[in-house]
Amino acid sequence: MTEGILEFGRALYINTSDVLTGVVRNNALSTGRSLLQVIWDLRLGREDLVSSPLFPVILSVAFYFSLCTPFMIADIYGKKWKWIQKYKIQTDKEVTLDQVFDTLSLTFWNHVLFILPAAVGQMIWTPPTPLPELAPSWFEFIWQQIASLVVFDFQYFVWHWTHHKVRFLYRHIHSVHHRYHSPFVWVTQYLHPWELVTVGFLTTTNTWFFKCHPMTTWSYMLLSIVVSVEAHIGFDLPFCFNNILPFGMIGGAPKHDMHHLKPQTNFSPFFNHWDKTFDTFCPPMKAGGVRPKNLVEYERRTKEIKKVC
Repeated sequence: MTEGILEFGRALYINTSDVLTGVVRNNALSTGRSLLQVIWDLRLGREDLVSSPLFPVILSVAFYFSLCTPFMIADIYGKKWKWIQKYKIQTDKEVTLDQVFDTLSLTFWNHVLFILPAAVGQMIWTPPTPLPELAPSWFEFIWQQIASLVVFDFQYFVWHWTHHKVRFLYRHIHSVHHRYHSPFVWVTQYLHPWELVTVGFLTTTNTWFFKCHPMTTWSYMLLSIVVSVEAHIGFDLPFCFNNILPFGMIGGAPKHDMHHLKPQTNFSPFFNHWDKTFDTFCPPMKAGGVRPKNLVEYERRTKEIKKVC
């Protein structure tokens, strides 16, 4: 008799839990999470893979190489493709196979010698990622990624400025990235190992400040890669962030190209506000190598200041 009552209680509890879970899920779907929930539910049946500490590493590395490859093809085989060459910023610079091999070689060895051991260590010492039942809300999903980008932008502005102003740091670390005055896509991670580790650490830990949902964290990682790659492609394409977002808030490839030409300017990786605040902003060239009036005026003032000094 007692066992029958206990069994009935367990069955009632399970059924009630299922009902409540369904109610919570339906409420989530009805409040605007539906698309995010559909995407998040793709993890079902793949929890062991998705919760593995290796998953974000594999995801980001695969995404980085997949994103860079089309731009490499355009650099090497698209020299006569007028439809894309009209968007090139430094029109007098060509990307060669030797340059591609050089940048890819350093990228490969950085991944083998530093990223891979870090990933193995993470797999050994980091517990599996908890996977919530529900996807994040759209509000959380969007604002937490923007906030993480803003925080990283300030962190890297300070790091970047310091590594240009301290001669030892520039000479032995950051100068690696500045080997190329005309960036192309594989220059994105053409970095000294210390810079690669620093950037990776800051990108990974920024979402911890906001206790982000795993889906938000992984999306932010991919968004960071998109913005970083975009800044180094050497093309001012119409659909890039600097052309579609208002108020000139994003610098994009034009701004970062100018940093490689004028290394004491444009230290922020994404946004423009810190460079404008600390007077390190240099107006960029535009598609086709066009030098706008504000850039011409900036260079005129800079020359006058140098003559006085």
